[in-house]
Amino acid sequence: MASFLTGLRRLYLSIYNWTVFIGWFQVLFLTLKTLRESGHEHVYNAVEKPLLLAQSAAVLEILHGLTGLVRSPVSSTLPQIGSRLYLTWGILWSFPEIRTHILVTSLVISWSITEIIRYSFFGMKEAFGFAPSWHLWLRYSTFLVLYPTGISSEVGLIYFALPFIKASEKYCIRMPNKWNFSFDYFYAAILALGIYVPGSPHLYRYMLGQRKRALSKSKKE
Repeated sequence: MASFLTGLRRLYLSIYNWTVFIGWFQVLFLTLKTLRESGHEHVYNAVEKPLLLAQSAAVLEILHGLTGLVRSPVSSTLPQIGSRLYLTWGILWSFPEIRTHILVTSLVISWSITEIIRYSFFGMKEAFGFAPSWHLWLRYSTFLVLYPTGISSEVGLIYFALPFIKASEKYCIRMPNKWNFSFDYFYAAILALGIYVPGSPHLYRYMLGQRKRALSKSKKE
């Protein structure tokens, strides 16, 4: 029974990882194709559907961690996925005015390359029980460049979206109301920017630690 459940778990995670890999591969392909043919102003419109689907599918990773399907701690997975979902739905999807900014291109390129490597790495491990050493190196090394470019793009897009957030008053709740509660999405966005200041270096140090452990372990093997 235990071996059956293990096999079922590996089958599910293999399908999940390779499916999301295809989604991110499509995002990168369409980004590069659009850049060459039309320019960065049209990148978001070209990648919107696969981007929304691929990024939203990451919610399942939180459930994977909570249920013990994977060993990744939810404490590190949740902020990474949460910030990505906020950018995807709370900024890009919600405020069309920001979609033509060049930072959208640097964002989706950084995200897609990172995720293509990550999902194919875990897809290989679940499907075949191993991943090549070069794949392991890419998995734990490309973030050295792609994390700073991705985070810089995220912060920049939130910042440049602030005037549109303030003017639109979208997602704001004003008093008086039956809940006796108010919420201002503009100040929530400023708070999100503030969280990036301590949060980004913390996650970067966490990934450096992961890299050191993973690469040292592969050398011993």
